[in-house]
Amino acid sequence: MKRIIFIYGFIAGLVVICSLLLGLALSSGEAPGRAGSYLIMLIALSMIFVGIKRYRDQHLGGVIRFGTATLLGLGIAAVAGVVYVVVWEIYLAMTDYAFIDQYVQGVIAGKEAAGVSGPELEAVVESMENMQRQYSNPLFRLPMTFLEIFPVGLLITLVSAAILRNSKALPAGSSQ
Repeated sequence: MKRIIFIYGFIAGLVVICSLLLGLALSSGEAPGRAGSYLIMLIALSMIFVGIKRYRDQHLGGVIRFGTATLLGLGIAAVAGVVYVVVWEIYLAMTDYAFIDQYVQGVIAGKEAAGVSGPELEAVVESMENMQRQYSNPLFRLPMTFLEIFPVGLLITLVSAAILRNSKALPAGSSQ
């Protein structure tokens, strides 16, 4: 089970973070939209479903309990989250932590372009500066980065465990 957790978690984490970094590189440092980011996560974290199915079919004779499937899926999601965090931290270190500065400037510029001014703009600036201070603290940044990906993995885990606990759902002879 550990081997499946590490292999599928590593693949999922690398696909998500590499897609995000590619998006950042192609968009000149601007973060990709949330919808696109979550779509990439959904696709990459489908490795949870594949890992649970593979374990069920190859190691358990085509039958898996919901609890076992859930633990396996959570393991894959956790490994994917750790890979995501580690590679993101390497990226931040290599870019001298410029991401947060660019992000804050982009949000403020977007609000200004939308016509926000006066006290409302000052509140946005204050909020962004506060976020920038928090983001510089690894005790804030690391768990927040992990929480970007893990809830998606949790959702996919629960859906996958519910589907695959039924041995008639994609039986062992079906393609993976």
